[in-house]
Amino acid sequence: MNKLSNFRRLAAIAFFSFATTAWSQSITLASTTSTEQSGLFGHLLPAFKKASGIDVKAVAVGSGQAIDMARRGDADVLFVHDQAAEEKFVAEGGSLKRQPVMYNDFVLVGPQSDPASVRGKDIVQALKKLSAAGAPFISRGDKSGTHAAELRYWALAGVADQKGGGYRECGCGMGPALNIGSSTGAYVLTDRGTWISFKNRGDLAVLVEGDTRLYNQYGVMVVNPAKHPHLKAAEAQQFVDWITSPAGQASIAGYRIGGEQLFFPNAAK
Repeated sequence: MNKLSNFRRLAAIAFFSFATTAWSQSITLASTTSTEQSGLFGHLLPAFKKASGIDVKAVAVGSGQAIDMARRGDADVLFVHDQAAEEKFVAEGGSLKRQPVMYNDFVLVGPQSDPASVRGKDIVQALKKLSAAGAPFISRGDKSGTHAAELRYWALAGVADQKGGGYRECGCGMGPALNIGSSTGAYVLTDRGTWISFKNRGDLAVLVEGDTRLYNQYGVMVVNPAKHPHLKAAEAQQFVDWITSPAGQASIAGYRIGGEQLFFPNAAK
């Protein structure tokens, strides 16, 4: 073998080795729109890469869609906020363990003039008033964690089938739903993290907050490699271990907009 052929062979081996390493050092994370649209991932994922060398491709969809991705084996890690659905996913064998990561809360926003008079701390009474007034309300309608929470609140209000003539489903993420609410003067249920980072508020203001039922917990889990052997379980576990570690939790707590903290770590609990 001449020197040129040998050089080409060694170059090909080096390229293949580099490509294989680069491919193995990346994972796909299925998550909810609130973690992406709030800007949290732009803060969090570079910190994880610096600590581990692992790239994370985050796919931000509704929690229900994210869980479906994980169920199909299209994601290595699941990071969402619909605890009942998450626990069902674990019970089905989709993951071996769900771990709490952080929390924030939901708020009901609407026109500052509050024509339906919902302002206060009681989300159930607020929805009853919205139903009775036929006030405009934009629902995500996308099987996300926020949508699941909204449906629970309508059920608690006893008006799940009588949401009023102004109720509309957009089938969209949190940011677009807020944009519609801002442009039409409608009420919207949103997670506080996305609301804090939302710039196009128009006349919208927080009208209902502080109800303990508005608590919003996030969980993280490695998708079960026994069901999907092609997944990168070791790298996925590194992400889960880091985000629930003191370093990862401090990174979550350190993410602020205008001095306001968006998410509160609670993995230790």
